[in-house]
Amino acid sequence: MPKIQWTNLSSAFCLADMALPYYNARMKTLTVRLPEAVVAQIEAESRGRKLSKSDVVRERLSVAAGPSRRRHVLLDAIADLVGSVDGLPADLSARKKAYLKTTGYGQKRGR
Repeated sequence: MPKIQWTNLSSAFCLADMALPYYNARMKTLTVRLPEAVVAQIEAESRGRKLSKSDVVRERLSVAAGPSRRRHVLLDAIADLVGSVDGLPADLSARKKAYLKTTGYGQKRGR
C-alpha cells in the first residue's frame, strides 16, 4: 500500500471544498414562509438535537411525504361502503360520462 504524504493531500483534497458541489448537485433550494410558531419549534428542535434547521425541515417533510398511511386509513374506514349501492354499473368510475349521458344528467330540460 503506498504511503500518503499529508502535505500533498491537504493541498489537493479538502472536505470543505466538497460541500458546495455536494449540495448544488443533489439538493435544490426552496424558500418557504412559515408562521413564527413553526419557526420557533424548528429552531428549538435543531438546537436540542444539534442539527441544522434544514436537516430538521427535510426530516419533517420526508416523514409527512412517507407512505400514504392517511389515505389507507380513510379507505379502510369506508371499505364496507364501496360497491354497496345497488343499480349502478360495475365500471362506473371508468365510464361515468357515458352513464350520466344515458341518465340525461346535464341536458337542458323543457320548461
